[in-house]
Amino acid sequence: MSVCEVCGESANGYLCHRHREQLAARLADLPALYVEVGECLVPRRSSWGEIVATRGGAGPCSPIDEDVLDTVNTTRAAEVMRLWRVDVQRVRWPQHSPPPPPADLTADCRWLAMELDWIVDHYPGTGDLAREVRELEGQARTIVGDPAPRPQRLGTCVAVTDDEGTVCGAVISRLPGQTRLVCRWCGTEYGPQLYLTLANFQPKKTAYH
Repeated sequence: MSVCEVCGESANGYLCHRHREQLAARLADLPALYVEVGECLVPRRSSWGEIVATRGGAGPCSPIDEDVLDTVNTTRAAEVMRLWRVDVQRVRWPQHSPPPPPADLTADCRWLAMELDWIVDHYPGTGDLAREVRELEGQARTIVGDPAPRPQRLGTCVAVTDDEGTVCGAVISRLPGQTRLVCRWCGTEYGPQLYLTLANFQPKKTAYH
């Protein structure tokens, strides 16, 4: 038995169950949250494409706080999560661990979520990872508002997870602006083209008389 590196309570691994679940949820939600950050930091004029705000050139009446742009944005969040992914891979596979291929914030958060069981059990930096992910979430919420946007429940995951036809059944939800969904339990991806499939294969509700 060990102690949680975040709260000091008893834990099996580097995090207690509560903080493990919180880290899993934050990894799942972080990409969509930073989509919201991008929309909040873009001044709406005639279209979303019209934005010019660069250091030294925006002038005294810039509609954007450029210091916020420098510190709270998707690019910085992606860089932070990429460094964590690279380090986890280095520790887990020290003998043959080439850097992961280029990816985005969503892909790196998903990879870390899929490796979370191993991370919590074996990765010495788990506490720092949990704290930095929490910090990224907190910074994003200062822009989009707190609490974060409420997720819309789309149904349950319909992926078959074994040869016996077992259906995953985990809840699938979507935040505003999120287009690609990933089941946090089995890792199945649902892009916009699969939303209809997801809806059509939902379990039938049983009528009670």
